[in-house]
Amino acid sequence: QVQLVESGGGSVQAGGSLRLSCAASRYTFSSHCMAWFRQAPGKEREAVASIYTGGVLPYYADSVKGRFTISQSSAKDTVYLQMNSLKPEDSAMYYCAAVWTPAVRLGICAAWDRYTDWGQGTQVTVSS
Repeated sequence: QVQLVESGGGSVQAGGSLRLSCAASRYTFSSHCMAWFRQAPGKEREAVASIYTGGVLPYYADSVKGRFTISQSSAKDTVYLQMNSLKPEDSAMYYCAAVWTPAVRLGICAAWDRYTDWGQGTQVTVSS
């Protein structure tokens, strides 16, 4: 069973930074859409950012644009979410997700129902 493992969550004050990491246990992100989602208590899960292998087609939710950066390691085995200028409203459980995507086209990594592989989540708490 494919497993994605997130790390890097924690508690920070508003204005601080965190970097989340996500590694797959059985494959590298060689031809994949990769994304970060988050879910706060009582709210629906929302997509935060996505990217295709090699850094192609980055997408960011309006709420994080200019503050968060999604990227992939050069070894293609880890996907990151660098989060700067954190706000209390960024507090949530953050999930990494991926889906094998042999052919990339515009918008495909923002088709959120396609994601098949998920991590267990890492908690981010931002205090004011």
